[in-house]
Amino acid sequence: MFHVVLVAPEIPHNAGAAGRLVLATGSVLHLVKPLGFSLEDKYVRRTGLDYWQDVDVRIWESLDELAASAAPNSRFWYLSTKAKSSPWSVAFQPGDLLVFGCETKGLPPEVVEGAGDSALRIPMKPGSTRSLNLSTAVAIVLYEAVRQQSPEW
Repeated sequence: MFHVVLVAPEIPHNAGAAGRLVLATGSVLHLVKPLGFSLEDKYVRRTGLDYWQDVDVRIWESLDELAASAAPNSRFWYLSTKAKSSPWSVAFQPGDLLVFGCETKGLPPEVVEGAGDSALRIPMKPGSTRSLNLSTAVAIVLYEAVRQQSPEW
């Protein structure tokens, strides 16, 4: 249904939690190197529990490599606290790629700036927190995209 892209994820728990989310939604998990952990890490498996082997995980050397292999009509949505638009203002389509940066730095500034209207920010109360946990952010945006498709689950 959708593609969740984690660029340079650092915390195995977040990758495991994202894996569980994509499995639950029939989506694909893309991990863009460098990874801050091994996929054999017990924390990745523990978070994914016995589901990890069923997750459609694809590993990429770079975001450029992923973009070059994407279908011509693919739409990339870049999530950042620096963006202005929210996921609530977007009409997501099956096949869209939801791109999230690493836990400590987010996406590179040049990626967010170059994304234009494809850069999205999860709304938060001003002054409340700097950012959300990566796997929480994935859940919010992925399930908004899924909600718009009205699956008959």
